[in-house]
Formats: sequence, structure tokens, C-alpha cells
Amino acid sequence: MAEISFVQRWLTIIGIGEDGPAGLGDQVTRLIASAPVIFGGERHIELMSPVITGETHQWLSPFERSVEAVLARRGKPTVVLASGDPFFYGVGATLSRRISASEMSVIPAPSSFSLAASRLGWPLQEITVLSLHGRPIDLIRPHLHPGRKILALTSDGKGPADLAALLQASGFGQSELMVLEALGGPHEKVSRQTADDFALSGINDLNICGVEVKAGAGARILSLSAGLADELFEHDGQITKREIRAMTLSALAPRHGELLWDIGAGSGSVGIEWMLADTSLRAIAIEASSERAARIRRNAANFGVPGLTVVEGEAPDALAGLPVPDAIFIGGGGSDAGVLDAAIVQLRKGGRLVANAVTTEMEALLLAEQARRGGSLIRVDIARATAIGRMTGWRPAMPVTQWSWIKP
Repeated sequence: MAEISFVQRWLTIIGIGEDGPAGLGDQVTRLIASAPVIFGGERHIELMSPVITGETHQWLSPFERSVEAVLARRGKPTVVLASGDPFFYGVGATLSRRISASEMSVIPAPSSFSLAASRLGWPLQEITVLSLHGRPIDLIRPHLHPGRKILALTSDGKGPADLAALLQASGFGQSELMVLEALGGPHEKVSRQTADDFALSGINDLNICGVEVKAGAGARILSLSAGLADELFEHDGQITKREIRAMTLSALAPRHGELLWDIGAGSGSVGIEWMLADTSLRAIAIEASSERAARIRRNAANFGVPGLTVVEGEAPDALAGLPVPDAIFIGGGGSDAGVLDAAIVQLRKGGRLVANAVTTEMEALLLAEQARRGGSLIRVDIARATAIGRMTGWRPAMPVTQWSWIKP
């Protein structure tokens, strides 16, 4: 392994593999051997025990306690051991939120994703890379498209079976599932089965799964466009219909890292599709009905956005204390000026508000607000072809008036 030059700083983060010292160069090995204090997981410390001479500290639970312990050594030579690339879903990313890059030297090793891609012959730039380690397995759902290849890091030895069960239940049981265990070490193992036939047991806790997605009839495929089919959502009729939802998402215009308030969320469809647009997006669904709130949570999990926050309560009171939104959506059934006024007060400057009206009372409110504040108004009339006896005719849906406004 080539020698690595770096600027010596008080904190050194070193990525290691399952082959321990054998996979490190002499310079890195000397760094570990000379370190007075070393932090790492039990496995990391055990792997490097042949060369460690200093004081060792295993990671604590909750992990924040260990972060504080590392910070307490600021200015004193300290080594942190990590798996593979510390800045790819690793401890380096966590520590960098509290420690400046100017205070640390980082020596990465190949990540488990890189190792898995090399074993399977999959170009990393052409596949989806996803960490499910300590995160809900539902996060994989939006990525399940026929022909897609996915590398998913799991939490433990049960993860591959859980993933196989999700694939089966979602109509992707024909998918090929490769389980890659303990990559880079003496116990490395690669197995392949279909999700439908998955029967592996005794899987190493250190595993990553490769998925070649194949869809069966009726597979739950979430398209990449706004306006997903209404029947994909669990709802009681309180849902922004797909055509209006697509127009609403267009008006809300999600941007990287933004937060949406979905007031009177119903089924949660708008907040869910907002979050599906990009993994950086966040949403809060405010819903007075506890039954609907529970339904929103189920929908969020089934659409692979379990991070959707659900607040049970009646607006405007339920809005108090929530994080400042970048965009707000208000559904079409209400007519409470107090809700609209409270939303406008809370919206950040430059933020977007979109309100839909299906009742004449709500429409009158939006017309008055547009006359007072500006913004744009559109009216949407949609008719659907339906059977009339043996013939077909147009059945009009309730017209929707939409007000879009940017807070000055």
C-alpha cells in the first residue's frame, strides 16, 4: 500500500477493513501503534489489537456520549477507527458536525459499497446506493423500479430476510438478492437467491445486499413523476386527487432541503409526494383526526418516506412551535381565515403558499386574499370518462380554485 502524506492534526480518523492491519500501510500502522488514545467499535479495536499500545475506548450508547468524549480531548493526539470510508455513512460524517476539517486528518479505506460493487461487477455510478443501517427498511421502496440495481447496507443478520419479505409483499419477489457478508476479511461470503425463494440463515451481521429488481404483475412501482395514482394511497376520500396533486406540487416548487407544512393533510398525499421529490426534503402533516393521522403514517411507510412528521391537532393551534416552513399547502375543504392568517405569519420570507378551494366559502376566502396580497389564481375543471349503461360519458369532478403566493 502506498505511503500517505498528511498534515498532523489532533484528531486522526482511520478507515480499516475486515483484514485489519494487513490492509494498512506501514505509516498508518505506526500511527495506530503510537496513538495514546484510540476510539472505535468493539470489532475495530479487536481487529487492530495486534498493533494497539494506547488506551482504548469503545463506542458508547447513545453515541453522543462518545462524541463528547472525543471532543474532551480537543488538542491532544487522538485516533478514531472506522469502517471503510469514514465519510460515507460513517463516523467521520457524525464527528464533522462538531469538529472542523482543519482539526482532523482522515485516511479512508474502501467502503463496503465499493467492495460489494467490485465483487458484483456493478459500476457504482450506474446503481443506487442506500444505507438501511439503523434506518427503516421502507426507505428502499421508492427505488424499486424494474431493471434497477441497488446496494443496500443492512443493520444486522436479519436484514436480508426482512428485505426479501418486503420485496415479496410489494410484488418484487422475482428480484435477485445477493447477500455479501464480511467483505474483505477471511470470512467473506457471497450468496444469491430470489426474494421469493430466500432461505439463508446464520448471516453475518456485517452484510450488504445487492438487489436486481424484477417486478411481477401488480408490483407497487412508484413512478418518478408527481401525481401518483390515487389507488396507491390508503384514504377515506379525503385526498387531493392525482391531477390536482400534480399541479399543486408544481406550484409548491420543492427545492433542496426545504420543509413543507401540509395543513389538513387527509391522507398525507401532498406531503408524501413532496418528500419523494428529493431525499433532502422534509414535511410536516398537520391533521386533526387521529384516524387519518394513523393512516398518514401508514401511507408514509408504504411510500418509503417514514420520516414524514405527523402532528395531530386542529390548526391554527397545532401550528404553534413547529419549525419555520419554506412552503405551506392548505387543502380544499376549509374556510377558516384564522388558519390561513396563521400560516402566512409563520411562513418564512420568500416562502411559497398554495391553497386549494373546493367549497364556495373557501373560494371566497382565496379570492379576497388574492385581491389583498396578490399572487396567482387558477381554476381547474376536470372530467373523467365513466360508464353510463353500455355507453361512456364525461363525469365532471368538483372544480378547484388554487391560489399561489410568495411571501414578500
